[in-house]
Amino acid sequence: MALDAMDRRLLELLQRRGRISNADLAEHVNLSASACHRRVQRLEAEGYIRDYVALLDARKLGVSATIFVEITLATQADEVLEAFEKAVARIPDVLECHLTAGAADYILKVVAESTEDFARIHRQYLTRLPSVAKMQSSFALRTVFSTTALPV
Repeated sequence: MALDAMDRRLLELLQRRGRISNADLAEHVNLSASACHRRVQRLEAEGYIRDYVALLDARKLGVSATIFVEITLATQADEVLEAFEKAVARIPDVLECHLTAGAADYILKVVAESTEDFARIHRQYLTRLPSVAKMQSSFALRTVFSTTALPV
């Protein structure tokens, strides 16, 4: 089903304020509480809203280093890609894994406490990933901009 302007306003607000009450949400978008609730339920049922989460502060949790790791595999055979993806999904410090078109086959977003902690993650997990031919890591010096909100 296509999204109308009201659906888009609801999605925008929910992305920024996921804990907003239905009454406040309805007031912000100028709907009755019951109509707002029905729309949000429909958006959930249709999969536009996948989940609700709490976004944590990485610095307060002690994982303030962000590292982007480019990985090139020895081959792109389906079974190799599948084995790699299953193995990388089990690494707790990897926040994201993207199959890419370009110089690298995959780009990982990894968090660590420090360079020493990343060395441990590299040694304990990354070097043991299957079929890796080349790996290059880049440390983020500063996060200039970050959001989880998608354009709607």
